[in-house]
Amino acid sequence: MRLRAPIVLPCDPACSVLRDAVVDVADDGRITHCGPASSAPDHAGPVVELTGILMPGLVNTHAHSPMTVLRGMGGDLPLMRWLTEVIWPAEAKLAPSDVRAGMVLGSLEMLRAGVTTSAEMYFHAGEVASAVLETGARAVLAPAVIDAPGWDWKAMLAEIDAWIDTDGLRFGPGERIEVGYGPHSAYTLPPEALTAVGEAARARGALVQIHVAESQAEDVRQRAAHGSVPALLETAALVGGRVLAAHAVHLSDADIALFARHGVSVAHCAGSNAKLASGIARVPALRTAGVAVGLGTDGPASNDDLDLWEEMRWTAMLARVSTMDSTVLGAADVLLMATRGGAAALHRDDLGALEPGRWADLVHVGVDDPAFAGGIDVSDEQLIGNLVWAAGSRTVTDVWVAGEKVVADGEPTRTDRRAAQAATAAITARITA
Repeated sequence: MRLRAPIVLPCDPACSVLRDAVVDVADDGRITHCGPASSAPDHAGPVVELTGILMPGLVNTHAHSPMTVLRGMGGDLPLMRWLTEVIWPAEAKLAPSDVRAGMVLGSLEMLRAGVTTSAEMYFHAGEVASAVLETGARAVLAPAVIDAPGWDWKAMLAEIDAWIDTDGLRFGPGERIEVGYGPHSAYTLPPEALTAVGEAARARGALVQIHVAESQAEDVRQRAAHGSVPALLETAALVGGRVLAAHAVHLSDADIALFARHGVSVAHCAGSNAKLASGIARVPALRTAGVAVGLGTDGPASNDDLDLWEEMRWTAMLARVSTMDSTVLGAADVLLMATRGGAAALHRDDLGALEPGRWADLVHVGVDDPAFAGGIDVSDEQLIGNLVWAAGSRTVTDVWVAGEKVVADGEPTRTDRRAAQAATAAITARITA
C-alpha cells in the first residue's frame, strides 16, 4: 500500500519535514520508499490518504508494562522502599495469567499513544510475548534473571538460552518478538552471574537489558568494591555485545567513557527518575560522548503511565534545568530520541525511521487539535515544536505495525480495550485485598 500525507516525518538524522509525501509499504510489512509525492515511483496498489502527520512509531526502550496491575501502589515512596515494601511482595502474588493480562492492557495503552515497540523486562516472558502477539505490537523481551530467595539465576539463564536456541532471536509475524536477557541489576546478581549472562548473550547476538545506577542507595556495596557499577560490568565482562543500561542516572565521566568505549546504550527514564527522586541522568554528556540514548517510561507503577510523548518533554526540560541551558536539547532532538534514537539504543537498524528496509511501524497524528491552531503551513521548526511541546498522545489517531493497522480512530483493532481494563481491575482487586 501507499500512504500519503501532507506532512511526513521520516526521522532521518536531520529530522527533515517532508511536505505532501508518501510512504510505500511492501506485502512483507517493510518500507520500500519514503519521499515527496511529486517524485514518488509509480504505484498501482491502494493509496491511503491521510490528513495529518505521518511518522515512525515511537520506541519505548525500558518498560515493565505488565505492572499495569500494580499501578498506583506505593506511589509516594522512594525507590528502594517502594520495591522492597510494596512492589516485590505484590509481584510474588502474580500468576502467569496475571502477567499476560497486565501486558495486554499495557500494550494497548502504548499503541494508542503511538508506541509501537517496547523493551520489556519482566517475569513470565512467554506470557508477555503472547500478549504482544495478541495486540499486534512489537516487543524486545528481557526475561528476568535475578538471585533472590525462590529464584535460581542459573535456571533462569538456561531457560532463556533454550528459548533463543529453539525459536531464534526474533519470531512472530513481522518479527514482532525479539528475545534477549534481563539481568535485573548488579545489586541483585553476583559477578559470576553477570559474566555468564554476557557470555550467553554475545554467543547469540542477543540484547542485554540491565538496571544501572538508578539511585544512590541501591548499589553502595558494589560501588565500594568496584568504584562504580559500569566498572563492575566491565570487570565481569557483561559489556562488549549488545547492552542497554536502563536509567544510568549516577555516572561519572569515566563511566560515560566506558559506555562509549564498549558501545553500551542508555534507556533514559526521565519521568520515573523524577517521580522516585532518583536523580537526573546526564543525557547531554552521554550524547556528546557518542552513547546512544533512547527514551523509556519504566513501569506503569513508577511513572505512572506508558506515554512516551511525556518522556520527550520531561527529557528536554530536565536537561535544560539541570544544565541551565535552554538550547541543550530541542524538540527535534527528543523526537529523534523517541524514534530513531530508541532503535539505536536497542541496537536495531530496522525500526524507528521511515526508510527503505525498515519495518512499516507508522503513526498518524491528527492535526485537528489546539496544538496545531496555527495549522501545518508553518515553519518546519514550529511544526516539530508544536508536535513535541503541545500535541502529545491525544492526537494519535491511527497506528500500523509491520504494515498492519492495529489502531484505528484511536481504538485498538485486535483486542477489546474495555475487556482488558476489566480483567486488570479484577487482578488488582485480588492482590490488594
